[in-house]
Amino acid sequence: MADSTWSSEQGMRLAGRVATPEDDVVARGILAVIRLLEHEPDLFVFDGQGIAHMRGLGLASHLGLALDKPSIGCAKSRLVGRYEESGSAQGDSSPLTYGRRVVGTVIRPATGRKALLFVSPGHRIGVEGSARIVTECVRGRIAPEPTRLAHELVTAARKEQIIVS
Repeated sequence: MADSTWSSEQGMRLAGRVATPEDDVVARGILAVIRLLEHEPDLFVFDGQGIAHMRGLGLASHLGLALDKPSIGCAKSRLVGRYEESGSAQGDSSPLTYGRRVVGTVIRPATGRKALLFVSPGHRIGVEGSARIVTECVRGRIAPEPTRLAHELVTAARKEQIIVS
């Protein structure tokens, strides 16, 4: 029987095989940081894929399962699927399909920009809910607020680490 579970002790397992060591290290690192939070969020938005993945389980899906919390994958590039180019206004969107299944939504985060976001549910949330939440979090920028703020914190921590070292 194929093992499709995830635990920090075993590492990530995809359809009976361990994911790449890099995937496991990233997931363990993210989970370690989440454990340090004073208040655990009700929902997570990850810079990566949810079900819009060749195996239907991207990083956002794995982490959502590990945390047993709703999670959304929000990537700046398409990994799988097809979509029709949406309009040029902020919030314009189109479905992302893979095979015969809708696996996400392609959203224009800012008016007049070429950038697109590839949003897919990770765990305990649907395609429509994922798109709605990310659209509400974008606020006219390229990245949704949760991932933008996380990126700023990591960048500041790296600079501090370099200065201290």
